[in-house]
Amino acid sequence: MYICPMHPEVRQEQTGRCPKCGMQLVIEGETKDLPIQGDDKGLGVLTWRSYVPLILIILLILGASSIFSWRDYSTGQFSIFNFISYFMTGFFLIFAGFKMADLSGFAHGYATYDLLAQRLPIYGYIYPFIEFGFGFAMFLGFQNQSLLWAEVIVMAFSGIGVAIKISKHQKFQCVCLGTILKVPLTTITLVEDFGMAALALVLLSR
Repeated sequence: MYICPMHPEVRQEQTGRCPKCGMQLVIEGETKDLPIQGDDKGLGVLTWRSYVPLILIILLILGASSIFSWRDYSTGQFSIFNFISYFMTGFFLIFAGFKMADLSGFAHGYATYDLLAQRLPIYGYIYPFIEFGFGFAMFLGFQNQSLLWAEVIVMAFSGIGVAIKISKHQKFQCVCLGTILKVPLTTITLVEDFGMAALALVLLSR
């Protein structure tokens, strides 16, 4: 019998993930050896190093965006809107890729806080492809108003679910980078979602 280390009431005969917190289920009897840190939703001990992967990825996207913008500057075509577009393209493609690396894990984790994924679990499996579609379309140069408004709606809606969880002081794992990042939902996640929606609005203002 498999159970969740954080929610022992979750029991099933085959392996999988907990529908409440997204943790990998373990064989009953093995949970006593796991380092459970109170009511941390399986996040363990958090330090500033827990956020290093997210920080590095953001810096890499910013660096790549700056390189492309410098190329534009050298040809007299620099535009802050182009810089924002480069950043959003990299953000959507890279973050979608990490989510797809463990699609099932992401979907289970996302369903713990996204309003639509809670009611329609299949949305958790679709969402990474939506992000990838946004990034790929921008990479190809398709940045019409319909695409940008879709980005505003999707990212803002995702941010609403995060805001509700944070307002209730509930600890859930952020799956913005799929299951590789073991950090809780925080204002960082909130800024990430609403920030992308805001950047899309900036591009709409051109």
